[in-house]
Amino acid sequence: MNYPDDLRQWAIFERLPTGENICNARFRKRSDADAYVSLLRRGSGKFEVVFDPQLQLQPQKIKG
Repeated sequence: MNYPDDLRQWAIFERLPTGENICNARFRKRSDADAYVSLLRRGSGKFEVVFDPQLQLQPQKIKG
């Protein structure tokens, strides 16, 4: 993941009947994500705005 993708921490996930969640879009601002999800909700489907920082954890060496 590159730096511009790291800035898009607000994600819209679609909740499928199978229990699966699919990320539809990512935004920098929560207000942008809320506006877009309001358009998506006019159709069918269940959508949710979540804060998803996608931290990439590096393995740490344990000294001992």
